[in-house]
Amino acid sequence: MRKCMLFLLFSIQISCSDKILEKIDGVSLVASREMVNHGHVDELLKINANYVSVMPFGFIQNLNSPEIIFNSDRQWFGETVKGIQQYIGVLQNKGIRVMVKPQIWIWRGEFTGKLQMSTEEDWKILEESYEKFILAYAVVAQKSKVPLFCMGTELELFVQNRPAYWRALILKIREVYRGKLTYAANWDEYTKIPFWDELDYIGVDAYFPLSDAKTPTLDQLRKGWQKDKEKMGTFSGMIKKPILFTEFGYRSCDYTAWKPWLMDRNDTTVNLEGQANATQVIFEEFWKEEWFAGGFIWKWFIDHERSGGEEDNRFTPQNKPAEAIIREFYGKN
Repeated sequence: MRKCMLFLLFSIQISCSDKILEKIDGVSLVASREMVNHGHVDELLKINANYVSVMPFGFIQNLNSPEIIFNSDRQWFGETVKGIQQYIGVLQNKGIRVMVKPQIWIWRGEFTGKLQMSTEEDWKILEESYEKFILAYAVVAQKSKVPLFCMGTELELFVQNRPAYWRALILKIREVYRGKLTYAANWDEYTKIPFWDELDYIGVDAYFPLSDAKTPTLDQLRKGWQKDKEKMGTFSGMIKKPILFTEFGYRSCDYTAWKPWLMDRNDTTVNLEGQANATQVIFEEFWKEEWFAGGFIWKWFIDHERSGGEEDNRFTPQNKPAEAIIREFYGKN
């Protein structure tokens, strides 16, 4: 009996170790008007990606509006239930695993972390609307046998004001979805989330400010990471859950690591070196850590040939030096 127990413990240790070593080498796939085809997915295979985050969207009129509009005929194909099902099918057919990550878009790009209702009645309406939104895609994820589901993205005030709702929502998701769960907390929000114990990963959108240099060097970026890296490692150990970068990436522009969360529309000079340096260092600093599960690059467009390029200052690494760095590091895992 004792030998059986020792063998079981040894098997569990090996199983857990394998899961830690198998990093999620992911990209965030931008929803499109079009269907995804095998040619689009081949470009992901070329950079050795093993996971893709697909992101259906729900829309809210403003920061105080409780109604979420989703799965509408007015949305792009890739933002809807039908679109997500099609994306998942093609990706899985090519051997790529999927995280379904439903997201909220507030009119004019207002930050979702500030979403907050002014009355109890509106809070209730928002909760019911969000539940319908999330459960619709949790059902899709289960039917498609998707291994990972993200139940929310950067909703700090919603979480802070309604913690009991979120714990109840997790239970409802678990009733219809059997895979692993996470939540995508903003870089300055993750330590405030009260329900990590109910999830499988501590999800972090990793837009940490690292350096105010115009073109940050590798050494400046490494130095910039140390405080937050140590903090995340300690937090992971305390919660006993691995850290997953539900989003990470840098714009190909000047001062890319100063405020990495800035939107694509900000007008600034193209700087491919800064993006490449920041991309290299985040891989070097985190992918070797046992408490780190991997991450999803922000962001990747299905039309690879016409995306990114040397005159583009946005987040996508496509057709830029950063793409080669991703291919190399993802190829090591």
